[in-house]
Formats: sequence, structure tokens, C-alpha cells
Amino acid sequence: MKETDKIVLRKLAETVAKLAGMEENKEKAKAWKAHNDLQAGSRAMVLCDPENGWNEIIPSHLLQCEDSLARFWEFALRREIHSAQVLKDDKVIDDTIYVTNYHTNTGWGLTSHHMVSGENGSYKAEAVLDDYSKMAMMHYPEVKMDYETIERVTEIAHDVFDGILKVGYKANWWWSLGLSNVAIDLRGLENFMLDMYDYPDELHALMNFLCEGTLRMLDYLEKNRLLTQNIGNTYVGSGGFGFTDCLPKAEGEIKLKDMWGFTESQETVSVSPEMFEEFVFPYQLKIAKKFGLNCYGCCEPLDARWNIIKQIPNLRRVSVSHWADCEKMAGYLRNEYIFSLKPSPSYLATPQINEDAARKELRTKIWFARSEGCHLEIIMKDNHTLGNNPHNASRWVEIAREELAR
Repeated sequence: MKETDKIVLRKLAETVAKLAGMEENKEKAKAWKAHNDLQAGSRAMVLCDPENGWNEIIPSHLLQCEDSLARFWEFALRREIHSAQVLKDDKVIDDTIYVTNYHTNTGWGLTSHHMVSGENGSYKAEAVLDDYSKMAMMHYPEVKMDYETIERVTEIAHDVFDGILKVGYKANWWWSLGLSNVAIDLRGLENFMLDMYDYPDELHALMNFLCEGTLRMLDYLEKNRLLTQNIGNTYVGSGGFGFTDCLPKAEGEIKLKDMWGFTESQETVSVSPEMFEEFVFPYQLKIAKKFGLNCYGCCEPLDARWNIIKQIPNLRRVSVSHWADCEKMAGYLRNEYIFSLKPSPSYLATPQINEDAARKELRTKIWFARSEGCHLEIIMKDNHTLGNNPHNASRWVEIAREELAR
């Protein structure tokens, strides 16, 4: 790594270290823990993760580093600084730079393929499993760790950041363990839907295969000590962070029961509750039972499925999407779960944020949550664009704070 890149990174790291050490930052971590542990009197949390909008906030031409790893770290550090100094949401700034789990994965034996409409556009999953007889070609996924790369990157991190930020290791093995997205990548969306009528036994066989392969993978990661705990400043589920005292802080050997799990099934949004319960949920439930705490849901509305979803053991964080019946969800969740509200990101997608519409949605849904005593978090995500106006994100945080204060 060039010395000029190191200078850039160290300067940014110094700012991040100062932000991490501020009392306000430490208080945010305590607030997340109280919130996640369902403590009485805990405050509502606000998080803005504009996802693809980060590329408009920090466009690539503003990055000063040249090396690819240096640019990756530069982008990450600039995001931390922007969150603290500009967005001013409840993102906790870490005093650690993390090296992740470099590895290869053999996959399921059939390689999924997406037909994409354009950069950041929609896509269609082509049916590589176009005939169920091809399941004979499938196998369970296996991972192979690239310890050499992990060691090399760790050495570089120490060289750049020692004396400013800590260097840690954080494995990132999954986002969702919901299975339906994998099944649809293999089978295609239309086929997956029709299979519930035309090939129910075959669909069950596929879902069981994916479930068994996932369980074997999780068991392998656990037995080989390849897991890292997500009970601290780690994004869990479809919004929120893992801070909690409800799970033991494991030393050395991490078990799944020491971690947050996450399942969802956004692709089956138009499936009846009965069919979801028959073809998807039993396989999700087997996986969720492995974890100490669970998150469920993302963009799919869960009000029609709540009697099914609530069977998940140790369920704690529940997504309440823009399309959910918020009043019903508030009545279901009350003070027994985290009410993870996902307002519409569309208000932020135009050059000038529609403040009245954004405020109206927040005001109504905050009222529903508070009328039932819910443990509320408001998560802005799924932003494919900020209308090329980065100020939209910080303005939304201000509006959310104002509506919570009403």
C-alpha cells in the first residue's frame, strides 16, 4: 500500500477514533442495549442506512486512495464520519477496523443467473433448476477459508491503523437465512409460485434440501470455530444493531445459541398465509431454533402472517414494512418485541424530499406504536437513490427526530 494511501487512512481514522470516544457515542450503545433488551423506558432508536445512496453521498471520484483495499477502508471510514457528523442518527461509531472472512464457497451445484435490466435495476432469476430431475446435480455448499489473505490483510491493517484504531476480525457468513430467495434463484419466481400447485412434493424436497444444507453449513461453522458473535455493534436482521445483555458474551468457542439469527421471505409476499406456512415456514423454523435471539422480516408485510411468525422461539426484532398494516402490527407486538419500522424510502428518491408525506407517514405510525407501548426503532433503508441530493438523508433524520419529540 502506498504511503500516500496510508496517510489518508490514518487521518480519517483519527477522526473516527475521536468520534468513537465521545460520551454521546457511548450513550447510543447503551440506548441500543436497553432497546434490544426490551427495558421499560428505553427510547426509540433512529437509523438511516441509505444503502446505494451512499454512492451519492460519497461518490467514487471523491476517494483519495488508489489501492483497492485502501479505497474500501476509506469509503468505510468516511461513512462512519458522515453518520456521526452529518446524519446524526443513532449509528454507533466503532473504535475498531475489522478484517472479514475471506473464503470460497462451492455453492449448491447449480449456478444461479440473473437477467439484469441495467446498473442498479431490476432483475429476473433464470430457472437453472428448470426440471426437478436436475436436483441430482446439486450438492450442499462447503467453504474453504483463505487464511493467507486474512493474515495479509490483518498485517496491513495493523501497519496502517495501530495506535489509532484497534484491529479486529468479524466474520460475515450470511445476511438472511430465509431460504426462499435461494430457491427462487434456482427455480425462478414464476416456477416457484406455480410449484405450490403443480409440484408440491418436489418443492418440499427442494426446500428441505436447502434447509438441510444450510443447517450443515451452520454446524460446520460452529464446530470449526468460524463464527463471530453479533451481540455488539453489528447490523442484525433488516435493521438495528445487536447490542444486548440477553445473550451471553462468549469467549473463544461461539455457538449459534449465542447469536442473533435472521429469516425473511420477501419474495413470497403474494402467497397466502396457508401456503407460506406449508412450503416456507417449517424450514425457516428449523434454522431459527438454532439461535439465541431472532429477527424476522424485511419488506414483506407480516400482519397476515403474524400467527405463524410468532411461533419462532426467541423472536425479538420484527420488521414492520411500509406495506404492513401498522395498527395491527402495533397491537400484535406491543411491549413484547422490537417494532422495527421501515418507512417508505421513496420520499428521499427525488431531488427535493417530500417532507409533508414523509412526516405524515412517520406521525401516523409512531402514534400506533406508542399507543401500544411498543419498543420502536425507525430504520431508513432500501434507498436506491437519494435523488442525487445527499441532504435528503440527513433531513429525513431531522424529521424523524421531530416527530418522535411531538
